[in-house]
Amino acid sequence: MFVVPRTPSPCRALVVGLFLALVVTGCGASPQVAPTITGTASSPGSTPAAAAPTTTPSPSPLPLDELEARYDARVGVHAVDTGTGAAVVWRDDERFAYASTIKALAAGALLDLVGVDGLGRQVPVEADDLVVFSPVTETRVGGTMTLAEVAEAAVTRSDNTAANLLLEALGGPAALDAALAALGDDVTVVSRTEPDLNEAARGDERDTTTPRALAEDLRAYALGDMLDDDERAVLTAWLTGTRTGDALVRARLPADWVVGDKSGTAGYGTRNDVAVVWPPGGAPIVVAVMSDRADRDAEHDDALVAEAAAAAVAALGRG
Repeated sequence: MFVVPRTPSPCRALVVGLFLALVVTGCGASPQVAPTITGTASSPGSTPAAAAPTTTPSPSPLPLDELEARYDARVGVHAVDTGTGAAVVWRDDERFAYASTIKALAAGALLDLVGVDGLGRQVPVEADDLVVFSPVTETRVGGTMTLAEVAEAAVTRSDNTAANLLLEALGGPAALDAALAALGDDVTVVSRTEPDLNEAARGDERDTTTPRALAEDLRAYALGDMLDDDERAVLTAWLTGTRTGDALVRARLPADWVVGDKSGTAGYGTRNDVAVVWPPGGAPIVVAVMSDRADRDAEHDDALVAEAAAAAVAALGRG
């Protein structure tokens, strides 16, 4: 195993060889404690910043190449301990279709755009709006939904019509792309709406991102200062209320850890999950796991995502 620093960023590490290395860097933000989830989310509160860590490779390499071989899949991981700045990376600069994980970022961008007060705005739901997999919006055709209801349906139920209404409220895919660019993300390419964004055709950069960019974007919205405290509280409530991720990042973590996530599924066996994880009494961990397979009609495997996430958290010394 070799560990080589990426250039020129001080916040990156390149892993060369068959195993994943844990790289400790000095780029962690002030940690935040776990929210109390009792019907409505409390905004995570600040705790003192951790002391600046030293740079050192992990003594326990992570065999994600073995997981790839076992599941006949490609997997990308970016996991960061926000208290120490330690990061676990594997293929974190490779592109994957983001699928429905983009709904979490769209919700964050909406909160940034309209604030909590703007979430009460009513939007019509027409029959012509409906696309495949819309368990919430299909019951509201002919009526209206608030932006809060639209975003909640998109994040917690992965409702595709709600996602399109959310994008429309932002000004379309290009507007979300610009919002992510404002975060410093020059990697993610937001191009299409549901369900076309799930095509995941090889070599097509539309509707793709990298594990690193996905994790950093969610961290900016859920833990950073892009949103006010009340806006982060709403986003946290949506993420922790997600019903589609039980078999993914949270599946192999301790039951008393709070997890807020957004899953995604697309062509070529794409299965993703991006999450903020709050261990009791510790700084949050941000995890992005993205996976796909070679064949267009391949099935995805939730267990691959769950195993990769658990291995990454364990490599951070937090398992």
